[in-house]
Amino acid sequence: MKISMVVPAFNEERLLPATLASLQAARSVFDERGWTSELVVCDNNSTDRTAEIARAAGAAVVFEPVNQIARARNTGAASAGGDWLVFVDADSQPTRALFDDVAAQIETGRCLAGGSTLRFRTDRLAARLLVTLWNALSRICRWGAGSLVFCEGAAFREVGGFSQTLYAGEEIDLFARLKRVAGAKGRTIVILHRHPLATSDRKVRLYGIGEHLAFLLKTSLSAGRTLRNRDACFLWYDGRR
Repeated sequence: MKISMVVPAFNEERLLPATLASLQAARSVFDERGWTSELVVCDNNSTDRTAEIARAAGAAVVFEPVNQIARARNTGAASAGGDWLVFVDADSQPTRALFDDVAAQIETGRCLAGGSTLRFRTDRLAARLLVTLWNALSRICRWGAGSLVFCEGAAFREVGGFSQTLYAGEEIDLFARLKRVAGAKGRTIVILHRHPLATSDRKVRLYGIGEHLAFLLKTSLSAGRTLRNRDACFLWYDGRR
C-alpha cells in the first residue's frame, strides 16, 4: 500500500512549514502499518519561497502555472503514485490521531473516500459559528472540506478528479460524483469527526461578514455560476494572506 499526500500551495511560505511538519509526523501511522508514503507539494505559481520551503522539508515539488485550486490538486495527483491520495491544504495541520483514523478506514476495504470535520484555532464567534455549521452540513451531506480529502486513487481517476471548471466548491462537486460511484460499488463515503482537522481561520479574519454574505447571495442567485468565475471567487484568489 502506498499513500500520496498532496498539498496545493500558492504563496504559503508563512503557513506551509507547520503543515509540512505535521504531515511528516502524522505519516508515521502509515509506516507502522508497513505502508509507504510520499509527500507532493504543487507550487501553484507562487511568487514567494513556497517551493524552496517544500523541497527543504523533503517534499517532491511540481509546478502548476494556472492559479486555480482544482488544477493544483489535480496536477499534484497526476504526479503521485499512491494507491490512495490524501489532499491537505497548505494552511492545515493533520494530527497523527486523525491520520490513524484515515488509515483505519482504508483498512476496512469498504471506504472509497472521505474527509474530516474542522477546527479553527480561534476564539472569534463568527469563525466558531461558521465551522459548527459547516461540520453539521459535512456530516449530514457527506461533503468533505477541501482542507482534507482522502480518496482511493482509482476512484479519483474514474470520476475525473477535481472539476477545473470550478474556482470554488470543487470539493463538494467531487464528493457528489464519488458518492455515485460508491453507491454503485457498495462502498462508503465517510466524514471523520473524532479528531477534527486544525485549519486556518484566515478567511474569517481577512474578509468581513458582508463580503461573505455578498458572495453567498450572488452564488445563490446565479445558481452557482459564480463558482465558475475566478474574479467572483475573490475570497480564494485575491491574494490576501
